[in-house]
Amino acid sequence: MLAALIVLAAFLFGGLCFTYLFFDDERLLWRLAAGNIVSCAIAGVAGFVITLFFGLNATTAAVSVIAAMLPAVMLVSPDIRRKLARDWQRARSNLQHGNKRIGGLIFYSFFLILFCLYFSQAIYQTPEGVFTGGSQNLGDLPFHLGAIFSFTDGANFPPMNPSFAGVKFAYPFIADLLTAITMKLGGTLRWAMVVEDIAWAFSLLVVLERFTVRVTSSKLAGRIAPFLLFFSGGLGFLFFAKDFWQQQKGFFDFLAALPSDYTITNTFRWGNSMVVLFITQRSLLLGMPLAIMAIDRLWATFSERGGEEGHPQFVPPFVLGTLVGTLPLVHLHSLLVVFIVAAVCLLLYIRRWKEWFTFAVGVSIVAVPILAWLTTGEASDASKFIGWNFGWDKGDKNFFYFWFLNTGLVIPLIAAGVYFAWKKGSMEEHRQLRCAALFYIPFALIFLIANVVKLAPWEWDNIKILIYWFAGSIPFIALAIVWAWERKAVWLKAVAALCFLSLIASGALDVYRTANGQNVVKVFDADGVKIADAIKEKTAANSLILNAPTYNSAVVLSGRQSLMRYTGHLSSHGISFEDREKDVKTIYLGGGVADILLRKYGIDYVLVSPAERNELQANDEYFQKFPLVAESGQYRLYKVK
Repeated sequence: MLAALIVLAAFLFGGLCFTYLFFDDERLLWRLAAGNIVSCAIAGVAGFVITLFFGLNATTAAVSVIAAMLPAVMLVSPDIRRKLARDWQRARSNLQHGNKRIGGLIFYSFFLILFCLYFSQAIYQTPEGVFTGGSQNLGDLPFHLGAIFSFTDGANFPPMNPSFAGVKFAYPFIADLLTAITMKLGGTLRWAMVVEDIAWAFSLLVVLERFTVRVTSSKLAGRIAPFLLFFSGGLGFLFFAKDFWQQQKGFFDFLAALPSDYTITNTFRWGNSMVVLFITQRSLLLGMPLAIMAIDRLWATFSERGGEEGHPQFVPPFVLGTLVGTLPLVHLHSLLVVFIVAAVCLLLYIRRWKEWFTFAVGVSIVAVPILAWLTTGEASDASKFIGWNFGWDKGDKNFFYFWFLNTGLVIPLIAAGVYFAWKKGSMEEHRQLRCAALFYIPFALIFLIANVVKLAPWEWDNIKILIYWFAGSIPFIALAIVWAWERKAVWLKAVAALCFLSLIASGALDVYRTANGQNVVKVFDADGVKIADAIKEKTAANSLILNAPTYNSAVVLSGRQSLMRYTGHLSSHGISFEDREKDVKTIYLGGGVADILLRKYGIDYVLVSPAERNELQANDEYFQKFPLVAESGQYRLYKVK
């Protein structure tokens, strides 16, 4: 864990200085949170470029981290030192008057402890194998481990798809590359992942809180916002109540062993953000705070606070644009969201076009070369990513009922918040709130697009866009709750409290279920771990291995490349795998055709395990003619080349 913390400290120091280029008056805590994300983006892209030529080792990993610390040279500027001293003095003053800041201390401490408990369940190992506490992480964890180990142990540079041999790795892999960099500097897999996830989640918390305060001019709304995001959910708490009354346990006994999730089932598709997104899709956890920082800057410009007395500024949007340009490698859907928000803001506020253009230039300088590299030689079929699909993942449910069931009072409260902002914004002293009401247009557009167009081969993946609709809606939901809470009427305060509780109850149950360790999901068994270690020891780093197309093949832990893995992942990435899948099945049946196909694909080793026997009827007698390289339990590795 020490190595992971040292890398985190380096990122915090370098990124902290960099934030002075695009936001002037901010708290030190915000600068640390935003700086962490900035440094990760810089180190990730620097690491990607460096490893393309020199591979990943302790030296190139250290250079990548040093690249993230380079913004610290800005401290030679007296102006930057003065601003840093100002922010440090403010932070010290706040700590010295802790009795006045006890609410903030409790707020941040609560979420930090929650993130530590929650993300520590993302991955852990016992003598029985590798486990996850995430109920939705069974398939995603092996995918990320496959990417990480391909960098640390598979010499996968330039990155090729470890799940589908012979094609470029077009998935945004920076989050996993950063984990690999930390491991090369002495960190363990688990602590590298856990520390990064905690740091990214906390950065998202701080960035979202500040964005909400900036839009609503309400500190209370800012404090409400993270609860709405991290405990998001629908009306599942009603099903929880039903389950409780239908059994005989006491309340706390029932709570200690919840029978299921209450935000993601066959009935509920929205899912709690922590359960279905942040623990499973690490790329989003890194990309989302960066995207919100960009949207925050767009808001500052849109509300005429982007420059002194309305005069245009060009350095901040350009610098932030270069950071946003890293999103194709960090999280591509986040780049699409920023593009939509920027385009709508330009149309609404075209007289600031020079700043929008400067931002676009910054994005293009970094993003265009990355996109050119990603789209050359990759196997995804672009036609599978676009299609008409009304109602997202509603199935045969009524559209309005589906969204009410999945989000509860979210949409009515958005409407109320936008209305209050527009109405209050009619007063001169609150003109900014009218700008806020207009600023909701791109998020409404995102909701519309995601409910009409399928933006991925699997329609549920539109949630990667819809989560930004929700994040952009949170300031208005919080504004509506704050409006009711600040009225003198007691019944309105009660309504505000009930609305708030209804919005977080279902998500809180699911987050608690994970953080409390109630989910025990085995991903790899003990023999799978042992055979993976043997593969690392006895095969070359660039070996090609044949295994069953499952999500948790032991080959994942070896870092070696597979001919193909889980078809669910491949199809969600738009890869046409059907012909190769047929050939894999033919090989495992054995015979003369198998010999031909082994030579055709250049396969070095074949894994025969319970998965191959159960799913593909692997012919053990056929493979016994090849040298046995390693075995553990029911796992056998044969050298076929």
